[in-house]
Amino acid sequence: MVDDLKKARSLLEGGCTLALCRGRRCVTSAAGGIGDLLRLQAGNEDFRGFCAADRIVGRAAAFLYVLMGVRAVHAAVISEGALDILRRHGVEASFDRCTAAIINREGTGLCPMEEAVAELSDPQQAAAAIAARLRQLQNQRASGVRLQK
Repeated sequence: MVDDLKKARSLLEGGCTLALCRGRRCVTSAAGGIGDLLRLQAGNEDFRGFCAADRIVGRAAAFLYVLMGVRAVHAAVISEGALDILRRHGVEASFDRCTAAIINREGTGLCPMEEAVAELSDPQQAAAAIAARLRQLQNQRASGVRLQK
């Protein structure tokens, strides 16, 4: 496991925003955001036992990692809520920096994915809420509409 986590962290430091490693198998993304992680979680690949490194891990990402069955997650930045979720579900967690919450890209409030799962404790419900929020955000972008709080 140590080698898998080390390899994932190395890929993260090399420019990826997400890396999942187990043995010789590595899956990476440089897209940013939670979309790729959601697609990986919902796909047909089995990630049980993988180690992950991610640039930002909030509660939403933590729920997806739990569903994927990863055994360890390293985050450059992790929220306190995400750390709690991972540890409650037996996922080893390490980080460079821990913060109270993940904020949105504009810095004006909570990340929309964090808002989507704020009151949830079930990983399956969280995955559905994340997918719904992503669809909502994509529809808003496509229509040029931006909702203000």
